[in-house]
Order: sequence, then C-alpha cells, then structure tokens
Amino acid sequence: MTQTTSSWGRRLAGVWLGLCLFAGCGQSPPEAAAPEDSTTSSGLKRASPRTRLAAGESHSLAIRPDGTLWAVGRNGLGQLGDGTQQDHSSPVQVVGLTGVVSVAGGNSHSLAVRSDGSAWAWGSNYYGQLGDGSAVASRSLPVQVPGLTGVSSIAAGATHSLAMKSNGTVWAWGDNSNCQVGDGTTTERRVPTQVPGLTGVVSVLANGRYSLALRSDGTLWAWGGNSYGVLGDGTKDRRCSPIQVQGLSGLTAVAAGPHGALAVKSNGTVWAWGFVGSIFESTTPSQLPGFTGIIDVSAGPYHVLAQRSDGTVWAWGDNEQGQLGTGAKEHAYTPVQVPGLAGVVATAAGAKHSLAMRSDGSVWTWGENRYGQLGNGALTRHPSPQQVPNLTGAVAVAAGPQHSLAVRYDGTVWAWGDNASGQLGDGTTTRRSLPVAVSGVTGITAVTTGDSDALALRSEGTVWAWGDNRYGLLGDGTSTPRHTPGQVPGLTSVSAIAQGDNFALALKYDGTVWAWGGNWNGQLGDGTQQTRRVPTQVQGLTGITFISAGSSHALAVRFDGTVWAWGNNWSGELGDNTTINRSTPVQVQGVSDIVSVSAGLDYSLAVRSDGRGWNWSTNGFGQGLGGDRNYIRKLRLMEISDLNTVVASNYISLATDFTGGVWVGGYNEWGQLGNLDSTTRGPIRIDVLEGGLTAADTGGDHLVVVRPDGTVWTWGRNSDGELGNGTFLDMHSPVRSQLF
Repeated sequence: MTQTTSSWGRRLAGVWLGLCLFAGCGQSPPEAAAPEDSTTSSGLKRASPRTRLAAGESHSLAIRPDGTLWAVGRNGLGQLGDGTQQDHSSPVQVVGLTGVVSVAGGNSHSLAVRSDGSAWAWGSNYYGQLGDGSAVASRSLPVQVPGLTGVSSIAAGATHSLAMKSNGTVWAWGDNSNCQVGDGTTTERRVPTQVPGLTGVVSVLANGRYSLALRSDGTLWAWGGNSYGVLGDGTKDRRCSPIQVQGLSGLTAVAAGPHGALAVKSNGTVWAWGFVGSIFESTTPSQLPGFTGIIDVSAGPYHVLAQRSDGTVWAWGDNEQGQLGTGAKEHAYTPVQVPGLAGVVATAAGAKHSLAMRSDGSVWTWGENRYGQLGNGALTRHPSPQQVPNLTGAVAVAAGPQHSLAVRYDGTVWAWGDNASGQLGDGTTTRRSLPVAVSGVTGITAVTTGDSDALALRSEGTVWAWGDNRYGLLGDGTSTPRHTPGQVPGLTSVSAIAQGDNFALALKYDGTVWAWGGNWNGQLGDGTQQTRRVPTQVQGLTGITFISAGSSHALAVRFDGTVWAWGNNWSGELGDNTTINRSTPVQVQGVSDIVSVSAGLDYSLAVRSDGRGWNWSTNGFGQGLGGDRNYIRKLRLMEISDLNTVVASNYISLATDFTGGVWVGGYNEWGQLGNLDSTTRGPIRIDVLEGGLTAADTGGDHLVVVRPDGTVWTWGRNSDGELGNGTFLDMHSPVRSQLF
C-alpha cells in the first residue's frame, strides 16, 4: 500500500531529476561577472559576487551550471522551495527559478539572485525576512522580493536578509531586534530598507544577528548584535548603524559565522574575531598564526573551513558530527587538511555539516546528516567527504499486493509482477518477473499503486494514471480501464500523491488535499459516501504538508504538527477515541509535533520531530513496531527511537532510523521480516540493509526498497514476479532486483 510519494516518509525523498550531480555533471561552473561598479580585480569571494554554494542551519543549496537551483535537507518551513514542507535527503529543484547566479541560506529561509538582478526568497517569514511585506509565517515556493532591482550580492542571517545593488548600496529587511537591519532603529522591517551611509559596497554577508559589508577599498563594515565581539570593534555592544571593523584593510574574502567572523587579506593571511571555530575568542581581529596561502573562508557556529590557493581545504573547531572531514570525531585546535579533496573552488559551512564544490562542478559533503543535508539519499552522518552521488538507478518505489514500480533517476517508470489489470502500464496484461518500462511517461518524480491501479507524479505537478478503473481511480470521469498512462484531467500543481486500496489522494502546493475513487467509508473526506471519478477537494483541510492513504482511511499532517484523519474507523485508526467512520477530517488526539504519518490496513503510524514514533489502532501482529498488542484504539509509543521514516501496509511496517538501521515488524508468513520464523513479530533490524535507504514501500506480502547507490532490493512473496529478480521464488531476506 503506497504512502505519500512526494517522498516516502519523514525525511527521505525524493527524486533527483538533476540527472547527475547536485550542482552539475562534471562541468566547470561559469565565472560570474563582477558588479557593474566594481573597481577591484582582487577576486573578492562574495563580491564576485556570485555564491553558487550555500549552507543554512540544516539545509544546503547549490546552483547548477544551467542556472537551476537545487536544495536538500531540512524543510519544515519550506526553505527548500519545492512547494512542500517535507525534508529531503536527495536534492530537489527549487520550483520556478531559472537563471540563478547567487544563493544564500539562513536558519530556515533561503535567498537567490537571478541573472536579471531580481531577488527571490522562500522559507520562514516570522520576522519578515522574505521581504515581501506579508504577514504569512512561511512560504514553500519562491516569491520575488519587491522593489529590488540590479541585485548583485545577497546574504541571509538567522532571521534577517541583506542585498547589495550594483550601485554599491545595501538594503536589509527582517528581524531588527538587534539592529541587524542597520537603519538606526530596532523596528522590524518586512520590506527592503536601505542601510544609510554605505556606498561602494561589493559584497554583503550575514549570520546570526549581525551583518557585514565589504567595500571596494578592502575595508569591512559591521552592525547588529555584538555577542562574543562579532562586530570587531573591541566591545560587545550592539551597533544600530555600520561601523568599521578595526585594523583591517586589503581584504579579499570574508566569512560570517553566527558567533564570529573571519577575513582573508590579499597576502593570504587569515584574521578572526568573535568566537570562531571553538578555539578563538576576541573582540578585535587577530591573525591566525602560521596559516597562509588562504583565498577563502567559511564559518559555521563552531567550525571553520578555509580554502587554500592550491585547491585544498583546511578545517578546525568542533568535530562531534564529523564536520571537519578528517574521518574521525576529534576536535581540532589548529587547522588540519581535509583529506581527499583537491581542486576546490567553493566551500560552505552549516551548523554541523560542510560542503565543497570542485572545479569539475561536483559537490562533496560531510558531517551531520540528520535532515539529509548531505544530499546522498541517506540520513547517516559521514566524517569524511563523499561526493553527492551520480544516481544511475532507482530513486522511488511503490508496491501493490503482487506488483512493484520504480522510478529511475532519468524520470522513467519501470514495473514488474502481476499485470492482469494492466497495472504495469506496458500496454499488456502479461505478468513480468523482470522490470519493464511503463509506456509514454517521462519526467516522473514519484509513483504510487494500490490493488490494480497506479499513479505517477510528473515534475511539473501533473498526475498520470493507468490500470483497472472500477472505482474511478484513473480520475478521468469514467470506469474504463487503461493499460498505458493517461493524465488525470484538471489536476495540476500537485506536490505529492498517495493511494489506498480503491481511492487516491493528491496534495497541492497550496496545502489543499484532493481525493477520488471509492468512498463507502468516507475516505474521500468530502462529507459524503459517494464514489468520485474525478478529483474532489477534501473538506476543511489547509496548510497540509504530508499525506498518506491506508486501505480505506487517510491521514494528513498540518504545518503546525497536528494530524488529521478521515474514512474507515472500525478499529480506531482515525485516533479520535471512537470507532465511528468519518467523512470529513477529524484531529487525531494525543499526538503533536508530528512530521510524517503512514496509514496501514486498519492502523496508523506517526513520527515526531524528535524521532519518536507513535502507533494507534490494531497491533496484533506487531505491525505498530512496539507497544501493547492487546488493545485497539490505544495510542502507543514505538520501541524504536531516532526514527526518520515509517511505512505501513497490510499488517507489516518498515522503519529507518538515524543510525542507518532498517527495521521491520508485523506479519511474517512470507519472510517479510527477513527470516523464516512465522512466530516472529519484531521489530527486527535487517542487517543486510545497514546504512540507510532512500525509498521504500510494501504491498503487505513483499517489500521494495532503494539503497543510496540506486539499487533496488526486494524480499517476501514472489508468486507473480513482484520481486523483480527474474524468478517466481519467494525470498526470505533482501535480494537485489535486476536492472537497477
């Protein structure tokens, strides 16, 4: 039973249709023009002023050579710009932006500059940091910052934003409680406001609650909060107007961390002030001894990256999550070389992760990966640099009762197993034990399937369907089956799809949910029990970020962490402390701060932001992954902690955790738990899949998963070839599917 397929769970996602690397396919990024009024040829890092690589607190951004922008990592406030609030561990394209030349990442918001000089923003807007003058809390799609033209440089602080125009003036907006807007006040600004007294600026930088501006004469100016002495003026007093950082001139590169800043002089020396790299604190700039030949620096809260002229990268500071890239976790109190990196042209330091771009356009990442910010499709941290992978295999999967589907990196769909109703989409009704291509669909980012119908989501937001059409699952207003895909009419701007046994759901970018198909239990949420053969809006739901469809009930997560449910409720799977079916959504009781859900046959699973999991309704086979099995309608805490993903189906569930562990629990007649013991209930850890997954689904009797290298692994029942390994033999432990 397929769950939401904009991603397959709380943090794992997606589809990367960038085809090759996060930022390109072995192509050198083009050199960007300097500002129109620039008078220096010193190669100023951010005064170039194009920043092609950026790290927010827990998300990452990179510009491809074709001018598209790609994002990965935490997305709870829409900071990835893909129209959802779903975390992604594989890069997703920022919707609607082309010709991007510069990018910046704040705590939970993102900024970009296009080649036409326009500025764009998305993500958190609690303090007006998106600059669009609105009071909306967040935006998951880019919006143009009004009134700004000719923008050359852009920067994002924790909750404020800066832009530099090509005429050398600086504009700021957002949170101003610490004077970080620099207009002489502490008044919050929701539209860009010019910073008085600054001209000839070639680059702006921001972090935490302060701001920096680098002028063409090589001097640096600062304003805002001054904890740790980040303004470099010898005090810890905040400044509401720009002041010059003491004793610095001839600067060629600057980096702003949340607690301290660094600057590089034209002679290759590095100077630091504030609290930098866990080892240095000063209220005025001081030279780091014995460190020369540096051309660029990047600063996180507690670690620093420095790029030397020979293309090597050096790091120091805190290393708890491996963010120094040394392969170990020991902190470094003096700069150490990051091994295995050469030809580096850009670096970026996040809160606890690091990025580097090489001259061939490849992106390398290391450190914390709790939200997928390393972009490798998994959620396990890496203490040494790894290239954001070139996906050549599968990126998404779906499992029906006796057939399977997979999306390849190139956007094509492949299917295998039972095909009696044309659910493989190859134009026949011939069952297949090896994957065959679904006819006529490309650019696919996600798939979902039920008993004998399938849906696919294209990158531009349209939905395509094929197979048996008895309950109107194809959404075309008819009951005529179709053995090849056709578009669901009138359904656009879709960011996620989900499918139950005989009904389907679609989540739009605007946070509304649409449903069609069978409705005898109210699973369409439209207030009736009438079957719908075209999509109909679910009543009363807005601000939805995540959807899931069970056998005949549905779940949705709102932006505020509440869960809403509708449809069949005979076992209490709606979580409202009753067994009354609901034809409109009701709030699940007793759960909060939820980021993802999964609906099974007659039970439900949910994951909180802290990684703890909940289950409710039936748990007789252990499909709830822990908790008492004797009662229905009871909310239980799962036995597994640090969860990032759950998938529920017909009495079998799968979960992954942040250590890379893969767990299964529930019914085991066909070896779904990876062994032959039919009395086993789990949860059991599947050792052969250690290291995490990028996608997973289960039809109940078999499971299909994707590993970070793009290979597909299957196990369980195989009577119709649903394991895709060329046989019809059941498998009691994961085996690699052929072709992928």
